[in-house]
Amino acid sequence: MTKPSDLRTSSVDAITAPLRYSIFRRIWLASLLSNLGILIQGVGAAWAMTEMTSSADKVAMVQTALLLPVMLIAVPAGAIADMYDRRIVMLVALSIALCGATALTAFDWAGLTTPDLLLLLCFVVGGGMALMGPAWSSSVSEQVPAPSLPAAIALNSMSYNIARSFGPAVGGIVVATVGAGAAFGLNALLYLPLILALFLWKRVPEPSRLPRENLSRAIVSGVRYIANSPSIKVVVARTMITGVVGSAVQALMPLVARDLLHGGAQTYGVMLGAFGLGAVVGALNINEMRRRMSGEAAVSACTLSMSGAIVAIALSHNSVLTAAALVLAGAVWTIVWTLFNIGVQLSAPRWVAGRSVAAWQAAFSGGLAVGSWGWGSLTDAVGVDNSLLVSAALMLLLPLLRRWLRMPVIAERGQDAEMLADPKVRLPLTYRSGPLVVELEYRVAPENARAFHTVMQDVQLYRQRNGAYGWSIARDIADPKLWTERYHCPTWLDYLRQRNRWTQLERELDDKAMAFHIGPEPVRIRRMLERPFGSVRWKDDVPDRIESELQHQSRQ
Repeated sequence: MTKPSDLRTSSVDAITAPLRYSIFRRIWLASLLSNLGILIQGVGAAWAMTEMTSSADKVAMVQTALLLPVMLIAVPAGAIADMYDRRIVMLVALSIALCGATALTAFDWAGLTTPDLLLLLCFVVGGGMALMGPAWSSSVSEQVPAPSLPAAIALNSMSYNIARSFGPAVGGIVVATVGAGAAFGLNALLYLPLILALFLWKRVPEPSRLPRENLSRAIVSGVRYIANSPSIKVVVARTMITGVVGSAVQALMPLVARDLLHGGAQTYGVMLGAFGLGAVVGALNINEMRRRMSGEAAVSACTLSMSGAIVAIALSHNSVLTAAALVLAGAVWTIVWTLFNIGVQLSAPRWVAGRSVAAWQAAFSGGLAVGSWGWGSLTDAVGVDNSLLVSAALMLLLPLLRRWLRMPVIAERGQDAEMLADPKVRLPLTYRSGPLVVELEYRVAPENARAFHTVMQDVQLYRQRNGAYGWSIARDIADPKLWTERYHCPTWLDYLRQRNRWTQLERELDDKAMAFHIGPEPVRIRRMLERPFGSVRWKDDVPDRIESELQHQSRQ
C-alpha cells in the first residue's frame, strides 16, 4: 500500500523532472532571478505611487500599466513567436524591458519621477515582457521532451512564485532602506543572467519546406485556429472572467498593508511574500491535484477556497491572520492559473503554440488589468474592505460557469502528424495561385448518415482552424448515399500549409470520417483553381482545371 509520504515524494520527483535537462535548468534558474527582479521593481513602483498620491485608482493603475501591454500586443507577439527564432525574440524583448527598468532607475535617482511618468515606464517594461511571454512559454516544448511538458509548465509558474515568496519582502526592505530607485536598478541587473542564458542556448530551429507566413496572415491564422478550437475558447473565457473577479487581492495589496494593517513598505513586502509562499505550495501540489480531480472540479474547489481567503483578508486587521489567508489565496490562485495554462498548451499543436499561449496571456493579463482598474475605482467609492468582500462574493459564483463553459479534459499534447507529400498536379501553379476549391465525395450507407454527419462537424472545426474557409457538407437528393464535403483555401500555399498542420488526433478523426465510406473506389478528391485566368494564357495542352483525381490513399 502506498504511504502518503510516498505520494508526496513521487509528486515532488514528477514536478522536478524537467530540471534534469541542462538547457531547461539553466534558463529556469536565470528566469528565477529575472522574476525576482520584476517583483522587487513591482514593490518599488507600487510603493512609490502610494507615496506620490493618495488615490487608490492611481495605485491600482501600476498593475494595470504592467499588464495592459500583454492584452494589447499578445496576439502579434504570439505570431512573432511562431514565425521567428524564439530565442532571438526573447532576447529582443528582454532588451526592451531592460531599457525601461534602466530609465526608471535614472529618473528616480534624478528626482524627476511623476505618477504619469512612472506609469509610462512601467508600460514599457510590461511591453517587453508582453513580447517575451508567448516565445518564452512556447519554447518550453523545445527544452524538454513531451512527457515532461506539463511539469515544465508548472515549474515555470513555480519560478515566478518562488521569487514572489521572498522577492516582495526583499523589495520592501530595499524600498524602506534605500528607496524605490534601488529597486528599479536591481531589477535591471537581474535581467542580465537570463539574457546570458538565452544567448548561450544553441537552439536548433525546425526546418520548414514552406515559406514563412507574413505577420498579418499569421495573426489571422492564429485567430482562426482559436475561434475553431472549443477547448481553447473555454479556457480563455474562464481565464478572463477569473482574472477580472480575482485581481482585487493583488491590485489592492498596497492599500491592505497601509489602510487595513496600518503598516509600511516592509509590511507590504511581507504580505506579498506570504502570497508567493502559498503559490509555491500550490505549484508543488498541481500534479497531485490533476491526478485526483478533473480540471473542472479542481478549478471550482480553488475558486471557492479563494473566496473564503478574500473574506478573511477583508475582515482581518491582524498581520498574522492576513498572511495566513494570503498563503491560502496564493496556493489556490496558482493552481487555477497553471491548470488554465496547461490546458491551452496541451490543446495547441506546435505550429500555433505561440499564438494560443498569447491568447491565453492576453485574457489573463487583460482580466487582471481591467479588474485592477475596476477594483481601484470601486475602492475610492466604498473602501478597501468592502471592495474585497464584493470580489469574494463574485468569486463564490464562479463555479456556476461550468454550466456554459465547462473546463475541457486536460490530456497529453497532440503530436504533430508527419508531413504529407504535395499532391500531383498537371496545371502550372505558384504559391500565390488561388483561391483553391477542394471537394471530397463520400458514399455513406443511409443507416450511418446521422453518425457520419456528427463526425463531419468535428472535421469542419479542424479544417477551419488549420486554414480552410467556406466549409460545407451536402447530401445528394437524387443519390442519398453521396455526400460532398467542400471548402476553400485562399492560395495554393495556404492549401499546402493546411495539409501539413494536422496533429495525430486530427489525422485519426479524418480516418474516422473516411471509414464511413463504402464502395469499391476510395473517397474521390477534387482540387480546383477557382479563378484560373492566369492558367489559360499557357499555349500548351494542359487543361485550365486541375483534373479530378481518384486518390489511392485515405487521406487528403
